[in-house]
Amino acid sequence: MENTDHPQDPAPAVALDPAVVQRIFRSQPFSVFLGAELIEAGPGFAEIAIDLRDNLKQQHGFAHGGVVSYLADNALTFAGGLALGGDALTSEFKINYVRPAGGVRLLASARTRATGKRQAVCQCDVFGIDEAGEKRLCALAQGTIVSLA
Repeated sequence: MENTDHPQDPAPAVALDPAVVQRIFRSQPFSVFLGAELIEAGPGFAEIAIDLRDNLKQQHGFAHGGVVSYLADNALTFAGGLALGGDALTSEFKINYVRPAGGVRLLASARTRATGKRQAVCQCDVFGIDEAGEKRLCALAQGTIVSLA
């Protein structure tokens, strides 16, 4: 049975030191501004979370779509970049908002589904997490990540 949480991709990926990966994440000014955290990352997968503060919500009290989109985009790029073994950018991505994102925390979990020499196709689930730690799916995303090398 395939492990869909952290699939092993047939393409060789360079394993980076976790401290280096965290340093790369913290070097992103926008991520720091939003208060995002890189929870876990490795070749072909990444999880990014953000506490849902009032200034990240829209007028109905849910997370602003831009915050949900940021999480999906950055998780996709980290998963793909780590699978490709280095610096990468999002070439394109699509997001489906399946329900309003609520709760106290948002979590984006991305995984690489296919890798070539210069690009990776990744998928991401974004969840709202309530006070009890219960997760509810709020968005699905897919993107193409390209290597800068």
